[in-house]
Amino acid sequence: MARNDSSWADQWDFNPDPKPLSTKKNNSSGGGMNKYGQKFGDGLGKTKAVAATGFKKVKNGTSAGFSWIKEKYQKTTQKN
Repeated sequence: MARNDSSWADQWDFNPDPKPLSTKKNNSSGGGMNKYGQKFGDGLGKTKAVAATGFKKVKNGTSAGFSWIKEKYQKTTQKN
């Protein structure tokens, strides 16, 4: 069987394909970027602080867990 290069949508959709958005920045109107860029930066800073706090808690908990395991292991080896 020969394969067609067109898909089902191409066969039944007679409208033109939408044009992709331009990736170039327009330097004349940067108001929207300034307005939301500051909020985005603030949110990113908060996220970073929360992640750092969470990492410290995990690190401390892991350290305490290893210390507990080490202590239990030393107690069992001293009994013999």
